[in-house]
Amino acid sequence: MGIAMTMHEFLEDSHVHYDVARHNRTGSSTVTARVSHIPGREMAKGVVLKWDDSYLLAVVPASRQVDLGKVGSIVGEKVALANEEETAALFPDCEKGAVPVLGAPYRIACMIDGELDADEDVYFEGGDHRTLVHVTRDGFEQLMYGMPRAHISR
Repeated sequence: MGIAMTMHEFLEDSHVHYDVARHNRTGSSTVTARVSHIPGREMAKGVVLKWDDSYLLAVVPASRQVDLGKVGSIVGEKVALANEEETAALFPDCEKGAVPVLGAPYRIACMIDGELDADEDVYFEGGDHRTLVHVTRDGFEQLMYGMPRAHISR
């Protein structure tokens, strides 16, 4: 499959340099980081949360988990994990379970974990379980322009 069309168009329209690498099929971002020989803190993963009557995409390092209490205190309401069917419906051009980190092209509110600001490189799944996208921290900043940042993981 490669990079999902929505993500590809957003990357191209943003004029951010990116590299793509293929890897053996994996079932989680943590495993993708391990088989790709990159630190889990540099691998961003998207986690879909139910918030009010809509959704929020929390982007955190693969080596960490979303702290629902912290996110809830920031948005002022309780949040919960979305189920797999809800998540799949939000990203129709991605394989089931391959949650992107880019909320803007899918018109989903997004919040970035401040832990992703620590390294020079950021990696994320391209919309399937076999494609890894690499951008610099500056490129990631450009892709996530205007998205709120906070320490939302543990």
